[in-house]
Amino acid sequence: MIEISALAFRNRGFACLILLLAPTFLLADEPIWKPVIQGNANDWPAWRGPEGTGVALAKTAPTKWSEQENIAWETSLEGWGDSTPAIVGEHVFVTLQNESNELRVIRLNAETGKIDRNILVDQAETPRTAPKRKTQKFHNLHNLASPSPVVSGNYVVAHFGNGTLATYTLDGEKVWQHNLQQEFGEYSIWWGHANSPVVYDGLVISVCMQDSLSDLQDEPAKSYLVAHDLKTGKQRWMTMRMTGAPAEEADAYTTPLLLEKDGKTQLVVMGGNTLDAYDPATGKQLWFLPGLVGGRTVTGPVVADGKVFTTRGMRKPLLSVKLDGNQGELTEDAIEWEVDKSTPDTPSPVYANGMLFTVTDDGIAHCYRAEDGELLWRERLGGNFKASPIVAAGNVYYLNIDGNCTVVAAKDSLELIAENELKDTTIASPAVAGGKLFLRGKAKLYCIGK
Repeated sequence: MIEISALAFRNRGFACLILLLAPTFLLADEPIWKPVIQGNANDWPAWRGPEGTGVALAKTAPTKWSEQENIAWETSLEGWGDSTPAIVGEHVFVTLQNESNELRVIRLNAETGKIDRNILVDQAETPRTAPKRKTQKFHNLHNLASPSPVVSGNYVVAHFGNGTLATYTLDGEKVWQHNLQQEFGEYSIWWGHANSPVVYDGLVISVCMQDSLSDLQDEPAKSYLVAHDLKTGKQRWMTMRMTGAPAEEADAYTTPLLLEKDGKTQLVVMGGNTLDAYDPATGKQLWFLPGLVGGRTVTGPVVADGKVFTTRGMRKPLLSVKLDGNQGELTEDAIEWEVDKSTPDTPSPVYANGMLFTVTDDGIAHCYRAEDGELLWRERLGGNFKASPIVAAGNVYYLNIDGNCTVVAAKDSLELIAENELKDTTIASPAVAGGKLFLRGKAKLYCIGK
C-alpha cells in the first residue's frame, strides 16, 4: 500500500507538471494567420510568388551571374512591361505592350526560352498626358503591362492598365474577357493602374483603389474589389472600398494578399490610408484599420508570424499590425511598432528568419527584427530601386533599375554573397522557379542558372 501511494503521489505530481506546462505547449502550437500557398512550391505562379510575399519556396537558386556567366537563356520579347513573369512547370508567362500598342500575353518554354505562344489580347495607347485629377496618366517608368499575370490550374489571367481583364487556357485559348473601366468607370488613379489580380477558389479577384474626385464631381470615382468566376467570367461579387482618403492619398498600386488560419481565409488589402481584410468568397469586409495617413501606396503588405507588415505610403512609417482577434474597426492599439525613417516608397518589404528586409528607392537596404522593429543593419547598395526584393534559399536579392543585383544572406548581420550585373533596365521584380532565377528587363527576359 505504501508503494502504491508513493506511485500515485508521483503520478499526481507529474500530472500537475503537465497541466502547468500545457498552456505553453498550446501557445507554441497555436495556429496563426499565414499566407496561402498557390500551386506548386517550385513554381512562381503570380506577383511575388507562391505565397504572394516575395519568398521562393524552392530550395535552390543561383546567386552569381553576369553577361557571360550562368545565363541559361535570354529572349527578346519585342515589347516591354513591368509585370513579373509567372512560371508554372515548363511554361513562363509574361505580359507586354509593344510599339504598335498591342497588349499581349507571351508564353515561353522555361527550359529553352523559346516563345511558343504570342497572344494578342487587346490594343490601347498608354496615356502620358492628362488633365490633373481627371484620368490616369502613366509614369514614364511603366506602361499598360504593369499588372502581373497569375496562373491557376489550366488558366492564366492577365490584367492591363486600360482595364482589360482576360483569361486564357495554358494553351492560349481565350476563355473570357472584360474591361473594368468600361463596366465600372474610368480609372482616375494618378500614375496608371498597376494592381495585379489574385485567384482564390475559382475566383479572379481584382482591386481598384483611386482618387474619388469627390471634390470635383457629383458622382465620385469608384474604388472597389470585384470577383469573377475563373472559368466563366461571370461576376460573383463586388464590394465598394471608399475609404474617404483625399485626392492622391486614395491611390494604391498594391496587390491583395491571401491569408489562412484554421480553414478560414481572408484577403488583406492596403491602400487609401486603410489596411483591411475581406472574405474572398463573398467580398464581405471583416475588419479595417483606418487613419494610416501617408500618401499614395505602392509598397504591398507581407504577412509572417501572424502579423501584417506594411507602409503608410509615400515613404511614411513602416509598421507591424497584429492579426489575431481582428474584427470590425480597429484602433491604433493593433499597431505593434512603427519605423518612421528611411522607408521605401516603391519596393515592398520581404520577410525571412524573423527579420524584415527593405530597400529604399534610392538604394539603402535595411534589416529589422520583425518582433519589435529594431534596426539590425543598414547598408547603401547604390543605384535606384523599383523592384521589390525577394528571398530565395536563405538569401535576399536586391535588384536595382540598372540591372545590378546585390545578394546578401538573410541574417541579422550584413553578409555579402554576390554582386551581379546585366546591361538592361530592370524594374520588374525577380522570380524564382525550378531552381532558376528569372529577371525581366526592358529589352529581354533572362533565365539564370544552368
